[in-house]
Amino acid sequence: MGFEEPTPIQISAIPPILAGKDVTGQAQTGTGKTAAFGIPTLEKIDTRNRATQAIVLSPTRELAIQTAEEFSRLASHLRGITTLPIYGGQPIERQLKALRRGAQVVVGTPGRVLDHIKRGTLSLSEVTMVILDEADQMLDMGFIGDIEKIIAKTSSKRQTILFSATLPRPILEISKKFQKNPEFVRIAEREMTVPQVEQLYVEIRSRDKLDILCRLFDIYDPALALVFCNTKKGVDILSTHLQARGYVAKGLHGDMKQAQRDYVMANFRNGQIDVLIATDVAARGIDVGDIDLVVNFDVPQDVENYVHRIGRTARAGRAGRAITFVDPREVYKLRAIQKHARINIARIPLPKASDAAETRTRNLMEKVKQIVDNGDIEKEVELIERMMVDDYTSLEIAAALLKVELAQ
Repeated sequence: MGFEEPTPIQISAIPPILAGKDVTGQAQTGTGKTAAFGIPTLEKIDTRNRATQAIVLSPTRELAIQTAEEFSRLASHLRGITTLPIYGGQPIERQLKALRRGAQVVVGTPGRVLDHIKRGTLSLSEVTMVILDEADQMLDMGFIGDIEKIIAKTSSKRQTILFSATLPRPILEISKKFQKNPEFVRIAEREMTVPQVEQLYVEIRSRDKLDILCRLFDIYDPALALVFCNTKKGVDILSTHLQARGYVAKGLHGDMKQAQRDYVMANFRNGQIDVLIATDVAARGIDVGDIDLVVNFDVPQDVENYVHRIGRTARAGRAGRAITFVDPREVYKLRAIQKHARINIARIPLPKASDAAETRTRNLMEKVKQIVDNGDIEKEVELIERMMVDDYTSLEIAAALLKVELAQ
């Protein structure tokens, strides 16, 4: 998938889960915890067996859908693994058909999972892994009774993984009851210092991202812009597309030799490159004072990366702007970032082509006014006067020159 490094919770949780240990993890949404249990779970699936081998319990249908989608993305290069979300509010016939075909990973809400168990349409006899996600939320919503009934249907030899943002006494009691010598992994919530940056987001489909990015460049006309992608492949693709559209853009990521990276950074600092596209890891050392605009082409993997990204602008008391592109299916990630960084990211409408043209006209008019105010235009006045001999007015000549400039 092109990710360059694991998040702290992934570093702590993946090895013990892979080793077959029961794990209790304390981590907030937005820290990469789904991959922390998703990656080792998928590694342990027997692809030759179509039976359900892992069950993930989520408190809400939204979270169940998001988790199932994340599992599908992680499993996209693993042949023979099927993930199925089951939740209330979805036609049960569709779920019955999918369960008959077989799904090694089932992600569901406790109520609907229990319903299928009672109907005899879901068997947990071959489940080797049970994952309780957002356990404190399930506790608050009164699901503990359902969870106990579901776990009772699995083998006593199962591996039980529990993730929760908080670990109150009832959660620790669940851990004691259903886990065997669990390893506790905890990612402390750190106090975030968020820079004074105008933070905005647009809801946008992936296929429209490139056009809207170019439109934002036309509207804001940044001296230097920094664009973040989550993967090295994404950096390479985007830099190629921007270059093809005439932008002076270069990519920066971990696969590049140090000499290449130094060369790109030097050119960005001195203004020879207008747009730098980077991954989080490659951007760690970026300290350029004149970045006007930061664009998150992909939603960051966690809140710390978000804060680090937007901190590349608004340096040394300057104003700065950060815009995040959010696919409708990823809005939950942005909500998690806002919650844990205690910030507000304002939604703005998708910019239209007319917005870019209007901004360009306004910027050009301002430039013309500055040149007139600064004087030193005698040579140009002389050229205009020569044209006026042929019965053109100064107004017509000025309008024609503006038209030529705006058409370029």
